[in-house]
Amino acid sequence: MTLIDDLARPQHGAVPSTPALRTDVRERIPLLLGALATSAPIALACEAALPVEEVLMMGGLPVRLRSLRRRLARLLYDRRYGVSTADFADLADFGLDHPERVYYSPAHWGTLRRALPARDVAGHDVFLDLGAGKGRMVLEAASAYTFKRVIGVELSAELTEVARANLSGARLRLRAGEVEFVRSDVLDYRIPDDVSVVFLNNPFRGETFATAMGRLLDSVDRNPRPLTLIYFNPVEEHRLLRTGRFRHLRTVAPWRRRGESVFGTTRVYEVS
Repeated sequence: MTLIDDLARPQHGAVPSTPALRTDVRERIPLLLGALATSAPIALACEAALPVEEVLMMGGLPVRLRSLRRRLARLLYDRRYGVSTADFADLADFGLDHPERVYYSPAHWGTLRRALPARDVAGHDVFLDLGAGKGRMVLEAASAYTFKRVIGVELSAELTEVARANLSGARLRLRAGEVEFVRSDVLDYRIPDDVSVVFLNNPFRGETFATAMGRLLDSVDRNPRPLTLIYFNPVEEHRLLRTGRFRHLRTVAPWRRRGESVFGTTRVYEVS
């Protein structure tokens, strides 16, 4: 099945796809075909250029271009790098569902680079992704920056194995000194005292989040040092600010932001 065929497959509740529907996709979205024929950066150009609310009628059904081009960008980057990070994963499938745990949803490729300038990373810095999932942000950190070490911590053994397979098979030039994935509950994981950049993609909430951030502060107290927290989809920001130890530095918003929702937003903090 081609990628365009995959994109044309209906989501939950939609009617089954047909040859006519797929033909309509091919005929009416030449920009997407152009992206397939070239490279992943074109997909980002599509996402930036096309109107957020533009709707196409495909097979008599309205399809919003916003979700279509996001899916295209995710799949194109995975194809380009030879990895599998785009598909969502429900922790219930692994027997790990919990009210404070959030399903795996990959952050966009480029999220880290938009939030963290390369000049801010030195050879002694250590990157930590809590809730690393299939390893997309770990791969981005290891390939785009000169970190001494890059660590991804993930609760699910299955997702950890996918992340390790992505690391071993990725068509990426890794610049980091060391890269590793650790299978652990964040509540059991002792944060290394040399970590200087922490990434979160809304992996957990409530008391689990509060406890994890408390342990992050414990690490800073054991070994005082500058530490940057990058938080994608920062739904628990109030818990950070309540500690009085996290200072908001900047916000990286989506290209076309709608309303006041934090989803799709990245906020960067420094820890004191």
